[in-house]
Amino acid sequence: MHLEVRVFSGLEKHIPGARFGQPIKVNITEHFTCRMLLDKLNIPEKEVFIVLVNGVNTALDDALADGDRISLFPPVGGG
Repeated sequence: MHLEVRVFSGLEKHIPGARFGQPIKVNITEHFTCRMLLDKLNIPEKEVFIVLVNGVNTALDDALADGDRISLFPPVGGG
């Protein structure tokens, strides 16, 4: 099973060769969750604020499916 993952705003530093907003192909097995994906990508859970699966805000324990498009965002401040 394959996912398309995009990381934003500094999360790309955890994935060798990753670039801001560029798709990364990730192979997964059945019953794979968003939390497991973060672990596989070596992204600390505390650094992720929003997980979108196919454009929908998703919990870390939700299961992923073949072909899902995942976007990961850290908390962002401004002022």
